[in-house]
Amino acid sequence: MRRYVHHELTAVAEAVGAAAVTAPVVFAVHGVPKFDGDSRVLAILAAFSAVNGVLAGTRLRWLGGEKQEFEDAVPLADPDSVLPTPGESLRRSFDKSAVFLVLFGLTVGLVWAAPIMAFWSLIFLPERLIKGAYGSFWERRHGVLLWQGRVPEQPLGKGQYLYSSVRKPD
Repeated sequence: MRRYVHHELTAVAEAVGAAAVTAPVVFAVHGVPKFDGDSRVLAILAAFSAVNGVLAGTRLRWLGGEKQEFEDAVPLADPDSVLPTPGESLRRSFDKSAVFLVLFGLTVGLVWAAPIMAFWSLIFLPERLIKGAYGSFWERRHGVLLWQGRVPEQPLGKGQYLYSSVRKPD
């Protein structure tokens, strides 16, 4: 199990880390890019990503809205037996996407001689930051924590992707 908010925010760390690894390698081979038309394309993609993040706060599932998923979260029957410690939840939130981000950025940046693509992983930042902020706001407002994962004793129904547990006072 991992917290929904942790997953979104670790995706931000993975994207920044991928750019930090990719950029020096690509720039060492091809030089620092000139920011012209290529950078406008990345800016447009980042703006599109931000719009997707904003749409996450809606009920429109077909547009990426997650509000209904939050409201449909299944309360955990026995949270103490299935939930990880806070540190473990954060560690479980990292996945293999950082490797993909680095490999894709290196491949495109080096093979196609497109140094600006060293920053391509950063186009995901606006969406992930907005989703993480919205998820955190929703959790605080409703007094629960949202979890992703599987609990064999308590399967999710159709259209349900999250579990919830009562937020303990800070």
